[in-house]
Amino acid sequence: MSTPSSAPAPIPFIDLAAQRTRLGPKVDEVVLDVLQSCRFINGPQVGELEEKLAAFAGSRFAVSCSSGTDALALILMAWELKPGDAVFCPAFTFCATAEVVPWVGATPVFVDVKADTFNMDPESLELAIAKAQELGLNPKVVIPVDLFGQPADYDALLPIAEKHGLKVLCDTAQGFGGTWNNKRTGSIGHATATSFFPAKPLGCYGDGGAIFTDDEELAKVLKSLREHGQGVDRYQNVRIGMTARLDTVQAAVLLEKLAIFEEEIAARERIARRYNEALADVAEVPAVDSRAASVWAQYTLKLPAGVRDELAQKLGAEGVPTAVYYRAPMHHQPAYREFPTAAERLPVAEDLCAQVISLPMHAYLDEATQDRIIAAVRRALGK
Repeated sequence: MSTPSSAPAPIPFIDLAAQRTRLGPKVDEVVLDVLQSCRFINGPQVGELEEKLAAFAGSRFAVSCSSGTDALALILMAWELKPGDAVFCPAFTFCATAEVVPWVGATPVFVDVKADTFNMDPESLELAIAKAQELGLNPKVVIPVDLFGQPADYDALLPIAEKHGLKVLCDTAQGFGGTWNNKRTGSIGHATATSFFPAKPLGCYGDGGAIFTDDEELAKVLKSLREHGQGVDRYQNVRIGMTARLDTVQAAVLLEKLAIFEEEIAARERIARRYNEALADVAEVPAVDSRAASVWAQYTLKLPAGVRDELAQKLGAEGVPTAVYYRAPMHHQPAYREFPTAAERLPVAEDLCAQVISLPMHAYLDEATQDRIIAAVRRALGK
């Protein structure tokens, strides 16, 4: 009797265990230090992390917080956004970018993205500003997203913001560590928010985030807001705030991860280049602007709509995981359908949702495993 062949071993989409193996003993040690100190909130590691994050990003101040979503919200709160204000968000992004806008009573206005980089389209932003004014809204803030690790086109977006008097809140939840014209994300715009969700290029062991700014007064307000709007001490409340601190354990973990982050960014770049070289003849591979360096939070192909879903099914059968970011643009999501858009349709964002598919990407993807993924993709596409 013949024995049925075993199914191929599944490949992790993001292999957090590989990094854990590398850092395990050191991370265990620093976490134990926090446990023994019992300084679980606002321990010394939090301040040390903020200093090192600011130095890494090239920003004067880094304010740590409880998540990337809270980072975005805290900035809008500090800028005192209110009903009637318009905030411009790309339609092709994770929901958190726009989610925080109604929290403060403002209105998100959705902007189309570019077909090559998937980042905010400057021409669509101009249309969105005009639409907001037509609706009687007050244009206040634009939130470019550094999608999949690549910084947005700040050379085009910053002058538009300046012309219209908009604050620029850079959402680099996926792009922290990337550069635009050799400037790190975190040192561009009026303020930057990032996330340390475990799957991010720089991730902690739970939720976490940070805000970057050169504005000292803004940094002071942000620190107050994340601590219930406190004043001279925790029992004086000078503004309406929230609980949005980064806990000490996560700060300790991030300090160890930040120490090897440059090496991991280089590894991600090497892996992305191997993918591009091997797949450029069978799929539309990611396009990186010549002025940018991506941190490769995701490696995302673009394929015709029907081909994308068939590829995912075939790869899954071979133990190769895939993901789709995102299956619906923001303005088609049930919770956001009533908010304004730059035009009646946002065609690029709408089309991308049927075309994109992401392959496994992390700093510890070895060549043998990557070759297995590449071979499976080529087989599935008949090449």
